[in-house]
Amino acid sequence: MSRTTPPRPVDVTAVFPQLAPLARTATRLHPRPGSATPHDSSVGGPLLWPAGEPWPHCDEWHGGPGPVAMVPVAQLYVRDIPLLRTPGRADLLQVLWCPFDHEPDDTPLTALFWRTAADVTDVLAAPPEPFDVEYEGYVPEPCLLAPEQITEYPNPLELSKELQQQLADGSRWQAAGLVNRYVLAPDEFYWSELSVAPGWKAGGWTRWGLTDPVPRPCPACGTGMDPLLTIASSEWKSNTESWIPYEDQALATPSPDHSEPWNPTRLDLARGYDLQLHVCPVSPEHPHIALIQ
Repeated sequence: MSRTTPPRPVDVTAVFPQLAPLARTATRLHPRPGSATPHDSSVGGPLLWPAGEPWPHCDEWHGGPGPVAMVPVAQLYVRDIPLLRTPGRADLLQVLWCPFDHEPDDTPLTALFWRTAADVTDVLAAPPEPFDVEYEGYVPEPCLLAPEQITEYPNPLELSKELQQQLADGSRWQAAGLVNRYVLAPDEFYWSELSVAPGWKAGGWTRWGLTDPVPRPCPACGTGMDPLLTIASSEWKSNTESWIPYEDQALATPSPDHSEPWNPTRLDLARGYDLQLHVCPVSPEHPHIALIQ
């Protein structure tokens, strides 16, 4: 399984060379339903969890007989996502969450675990399951991944005021020889088609949307946090269809067999938004933060 993102309709650095130093590599994960094993990178699949290590539970009370067992959300091996920065010898990231809303954003509470795969010799065969979930959209469909590296540029609101004004100036785009449909709303065109990719991804730039960019200081040391993982409610939307991989374009419209082809994981967060996890560049083991976007 592989996925290929079409080239961007415009080389934005040819029009705005000052964006070139701001380019970042991101890894689109392209989850698609499949039978994963604990030895695969996956979304919603079984984890390489040591049999002798307690399974994580949520400490908050959710009205049931006891603590809620957390749900596997993602497992990422460095061999599949080489740009994933891990602490020490770790070569595996595991993400779980509590399938109930938590304040302040009414989203699942996330937990990160870094581990070295070779150290896990006895894998937990039957992890506990939550006694209930608040919403079925918090339980991802098991998916295998097709990682693909792409280049991203910042959300317009993370750029200088001067550069924001230049991006909104249609004459700059016309002078570069672009057709009129690109200059009717050039700043929106940059945002939706040239800057940050939609869908599940590791690294890259933050896809701000629900809120404007806000500082993300590390709770432990105050260093600015970096994007780690975007957990997405959809792989594309009506304004980001240019990002649909070639391999999915024939099935991009709803059909009786694929009612929501843009949402292979069946997740639905905060009415279709994304949950973005950020980690400290000084130490990935510092507490992470999660922002709904």
